[in-house]
Amino acid sequence: MKYQGNSAFSHKQIDKVGVLITNLGTPDAPKRKQLRAYLKEFLSDPRVVEVPRLIWWFILNLVILNIRPSRSAKAYATVWTERGSPLMFHTQDQAVDLREKLQQIHGDNIVVEFAMRYGSPSIDSVIDKMLQQGVRKLVVLPLYPQYCASTTASTFDAVAASLGKKRWMPELQFITHYHDQADYIQAVADKIRAHWQQNGQAEKLIFSYHGIPKRYLTNGDPYHCECYKTSRLIAENLGLAKDQHFTSFQSRFGREEWLKPYTDFSLKQFAAEGVKSVQVVCPGFSADCLETIEEVAVENRDYFLNAGGESYQYIEALNAEPAHIDAMAQILQPYLANMINSPQNLAQREKLAKSLGAEK
Repeated sequence: MKYQGNSAFSHKQIDKVGVLITNLGTPDAPKRKQLRAYLKEFLSDPRVVEVPRLIWWFILNLVILNIRPSRSAKAYATVWTERGSPLMFHTQDQAVDLREKLQQIHGDNIVVEFAMRYGSPSIDSVIDKMLQQGVRKLVVLPLYPQYCASTTASTFDAVAASLGKKRWMPELQFITHYHDQADYIQAVADKIRAHWQQNGQAEKLIFSYHGIPKRYLTNGDPYHCECYKTSRLIAENLGLAKDQHFTSFQSRFGREEWLKPYTDFSLKQFAAEGVKSVQVVCPGFSADCLETIEEVAVENRDYFLNAGGESYQYIEALNAEPAHIDAMAQILQPYLANMINSPQNLAQREKLAKSLGAEK
């Protein structure tokens, strides 16, 4: 095997510390062709769909990829902006602001980039870019607060596959979750409070998370439990009674049972029981995307109002708000402190400074 080297490598360079934030991904355009390519990559991941590969190949290529791309393209067209996909530009903004924040704290020898698990920019291409810039220590922060094998572990698979091709592999720290991290909880709670100040408080606050098949839970995935812990901590921060909040799961796919209760069913039930106003927040989404903007804010709103509800409001994701960037910095701080201030790194800087002085 031929391992990839670094043509820009110099023994005199100071090792840099890299931070890579990642998210799920998005098609390049709201068109059938681009959606087909994106969905094929996404749904071919065995972490996402745990079905025997041969059976799934026929289902995916002969059925799903001939039907779903056109439908998904229409949905994406409703949320597309001049800057492109919301998930893409929100993640770009997060990377820019986080880079500025961390460089203020740690100096210019820290490199911050973002990548998408599916689509572009790919994890492999961005890691290569970071190594070419001299990154020798790398912290990866997947922007999924709650661990799930379909998202967090899949991201690790892509990182490992990329580094497995490199001649010089950096020291690696991989953050698997931050569902109960204090600054993240506080940021979400403050976002909700700000919404209440402008719009008033609804009868019930619904925490809606992306669903996964129930068998993933029974096989040991902690996602379900971490979602409920996040909800509990945010509700406690807000001082909500148990009957004032509710946790549910959205975005089912296929016929098997997924995590319950389902968000759409629950909204219809609340309306039928006489609940007149609800507000929905999605703490598992670090950035607004198709699912929050089209499914949660629009489609689920129709379910509730058509069933008899009177007021439905979606509370936006944290996106690139300063409190979110601060929370990311706090999550990263223990890892960065150890890497940047390690005896090895400090000794290397001192040695390099002396050698440069001798050359003068």
